[in-house]
Amino acid sequence: MEFLGAHAPELLPGTRLAAGTAAVPPTADLAPHATTIVALSFGTPEGGRGVVLAGDRRATMGNMIASREIEKVFAADEYSGVGIAGSAGIAVEIVRLFQLELEHYEKIEGSLLSLDGKANRLATMIRGNLPMALQGLAVVPLFGGYDRDRGTGRIFSFDVTGGRYEERDHHSVGSGSVFARGALKKLWRAGLDADGAVSVAVEALYDAADDDSATGGPDTVRRIWPVVATVTADGYHRVDDETLAAVVGRIVAERSEGSRRA
Repeated sequence: MEFLGAHAPELLPGTRLAAGTAAVPPTADLAPHATTIVALSFGTPEGGRGVVLAGDRRATMGNMIASREIEKVFAADEYSGVGIAGSAGIAVEIVRLFQLELEHYEKIEGSLLSLDGKANRLATMIRGNLPMALQGLAVVPLFGGYDRDRGTGRIFSFDVTGGRYEERDHHSVGSGSVFARGALKKLWRAGLDADGAVSVAVEALYDAADDDSATGGPDTVRRIWPVVATVTADGYHRVDDETLAAVVGRIVAERSEGSRRA
């Protein structure tokens, strides 16, 4: 799909042209796209493991910046969160419906759906978007939460067909995921505390923005920071902007000092 989109977009389903008609832009270029999302675990089995979810704030539409302040990480319910990559409008709609279904289940059953059940339900919703994905409007979420039955944080990734995969330690999705994943491999270590995990997530997004034009780095002029959240036994908690500003300031200072020494 990516190869056809780059070299022969008219052959994609939904954009295939009748003979003799004028070329039109691929459908995917007409809608804002959101990238990049990272997730990583932290803590110890003895002290309790949690999950950090983080996403940059840029949405692109072709080679244009559609938004500098889009939010891509949301609370699914009290003990889980979801980050979105792909077609922003469809992804946000799916997340809102997912939140509503989890809330409805809790009210009907009187208890929260299990973490595996939440991941399975999200996979089904992504599979329902497959016809749109074949036209270039794909949605690829990254889901993480605290499993109260197992007493640990868990991370799930998905593909456009609704395939669900549990990830170990860390993962990333989106156009900058290759660069973010490289940073996560180098920076993540077992036993990270919450503050350390937040710092690793922000630095991974920083690295992704450094090499991927569709990923937005921290904007110190407009004071736009990534959306970062932790999910633990205490629930979903969004990291405040003051904390993120301090983390970004430290990363920039360390890298500036390293550049001067080089």
